[in-house]
Amino acid sequence: MKTYVITGATSGIGNSLVREFSADSVVFAGYRNFEKREELQNVSKNVIPFFIDMTQSESITKAVEFITSKTDKVDTLINVAGCVVAGAVENIEIDSIRRQFEVNTFSHLQLTQGLFRCLEGGKIINISSMASYGIFPFVAPYCASKRALDILFSSLEIETGGKVKVVSIKPGVIATPLWEKSIKENAELLTENSDYEKEMKFLVGNAKNNGVNGLDVKKVVDLVVRVDGMKNPQSSYKVGNDAIGASIVSRLPQNVVNKLVSFGLKLRVK
Repeated sequence: MKTYVITGATSGIGNSLVREFSADSVVFAGYRNFEKREELQNVSKNVIPFFIDMTQSESITKAVEFITSKTDKVDTLINVAGCVVAGAVENIEIDSIRRQFEVNTFSHLQLTQGLFRCLEGGKIINISSMASYGIFPFVAPYCASKRALDILFSSLEIETGGKVKVVSIKPGVIATPLWEKSIKENAELLTENSDYEKEMKFLVGNAKNNGVNGLDVKKVVDLVVRVDGMKNPQSSYKVGNDAIGASIVSRLPQNVVNKLVSFGLKLRVK
C-alpha cells in the first residue's frame, strides 16, 4: 500500500483527495478542527487523522513527529491547506499578510522539510493557484503567497537533484468552501473599507458566485490522481480555462498586464 500525507483534509479538495486515495492506500489526513477528526476516521480504516495548525510552528513539528513515528516512507505529500487574505493592500494589517504566508507558504515548507527523508523517491504535489501567475486586485497577499510557494518548491527540487519530484497544480476558480470561509475571515476589511466600498461589494459577490459556479472539485482530484500515477510528470499543470488564460497573460510585459487588469476591474466594478 502507498502512503500519503494530505493537509487541509476536512473539506474541499483535500477531503475529496482523502476519500479518493484511502480506498487502497494509507492516508495521513491533517485537520485543525477537532470536530472533524471522527468524520475523517469514518471515511476509511486506512485514514490516520493528525492535528496540524498551519499557523503554529510547534504544531507542525508535532505533526511531523507523529507521522514519522508511524511510518518511515511517504510516497506522496499533497499540500492543500490554505486561506485567503483579502482587501486593499494599503489597509491590510501586516500581521494578516504574515498569516497568509504562514498558512499558504511557510507551513508547507516546514512540513516538507520535516518529512523530507521519508519522501525520497516520492512526490510532493502542491495545490497552488492560477493566482500564482499574476495580479488579482484585492487578493494580492494570496497571489504572492502562492507564487512564493511555487518558487520555493521548484528550487527545492533543483537543489536536491530531483530526489523528490515536485508538481504544482494551478486550478482556476473551483467550487469549494474556501470562498465562503474567505468572506467570513475577511469580514471586517470587506465591510468597513469606505475608500473601496464598490470594490469590496464586488469581491464578496464574486466569491459567493465562485463558491457555487466554479469548476467541480473532481476536476482537480482527477488530475492529482493522474499526476500521482505518472513516473515523470511535468512540473506544473493548469486546471480550467481561466487558469490557462492567466498563464498566457502572465507572459506579457508587466506594464501591459497592469493595464489589462485595471481595465478588466473597471468593467466589472460599477
